[in-house]
Amino acid sequence: MEKPIRVIVSGGGTGGHIFPAISIANAIKEIKPDADILFVGAEGRMEMQRVPDAGYPIIGLPVAGFDRKHLWRNFSVLLKLVRSQIKARKIVRDFKPQVAVGVGGYASGPMLKTAASMGIPTLIQEQNSYAGVTNKLLAKQAKKICVAYTGMEKFFPAEKIIMTGNPVRQNLLAVCVSREDALSSFNFDIKKKTVLILGGSLGARTINQTLINGLSQIKAHQEVQFIWQTGKIYIEQVRQAIKEFSNEVLADGKVSILPNLYVTDFIRDMATAYVAADLVVSRAGAGSISEFCLLKKPVILIPSPNVAEDHQTKNALALVDKGAALYVEDIEAMQQLLPTALETVADEDKLKGLSEHIAKLALPDSARIIAHEVLKLIK
Repeated sequence: MEKPIRVIVSGGGTGGHIFPAISIANAIKEIKPDADILFVGAEGRMEMQRVPDAGYPIIGLPVAGFDRKHLWRNFSVLLKLVRSQIKARKIVRDFKPQVAVGVGGYASGPMLKTAASMGIPTLIQEQNSYAGVTNKLLAKQAKKICVAYTGMEKFFPAEKIIMTGNPVRQNLLAVCVSREDALSSFNFDIKKKTVLILGGSLGARTINQTLINGLSQIKAHQEVQFIWQTGKIYIEQVRQAIKEFSNEVLADGKVSILPNLYVTDFIRDMATAYVAADLVVSRAGAGSISEFCLLKKPVILIPSPNVAEDHQTKNALALVDKGAALYVEDIEAMQQLLPTALETVADEDKLKGLSEHIAKLALPDSARIIAHEVLKLIK
């Protein structure tokens, strides 16, 4: 009788790393239902909750990111890295994986480096158009490197590269809700255009501050509806700002304040929100961009300036160069974001063009393709 295969999947830190990791694990399970899959993440990071919620065991490493601005603060980081490598070695000895998969994030580096040094074949899933330092180092020992953008030969050995795209949350593609029902779930008018504003699961300070400052513009454009995900960190600040704005508005005796605005800290049914949206405003994370491509969503990208190697700007420009997205710099968002969004969502031809161009960049079945490559390494 054939023994179940054993796979380590490592990485996390943000939803952009966790969702693809879980998608790959699910795809492996579809092909090999008895597969034994162990996740390795970073202690205290969101994967330690999200992965068990998805039904998989996870072990945390005491790893942390480097402080590139204050190098003298990295002594404790180096100690944690050494401890993580020791723990990773124990994980490999105890679990005896036949392959290790890295999706990016703090834990991916020490886990894959250790696995490769112990003779375990490794596969890297590079999500961005500009490879990070860790993945470039891991690539030297990796057997395969799955990418989502062309031109990655400038970072990795060409013979190891496989164009797969980025896995996305499977439930986004299986949705069967109508646009009318989706809009009704937000108490919105089905005849009006809708803008979906996303700052990631934790939120984005610039995007939230721009919307707070733009409440009067939102009120003035009742022909456009807004779904605003603030992130858990900013929800109370946003609610307070809306309350203060509403008191000012109510002073003139009007009852209706902002019926065209739906605010929440976290959208649990993202599939329905995407169906409702005519235009999306988002950071330029690789995972989010892959979702927009597959769902053919017109999007305005505001790259985060707080990421390594400024890879979100490079992700955004890879789409902008193909006419597949609009782009507003973080530093210019206060002045440009809302006017650009209002102008774009009112222009049917522009929306159609953006949708057609971004759809051409979609790479479906990414998780399944990566899963097959993982299984080939075991054979």
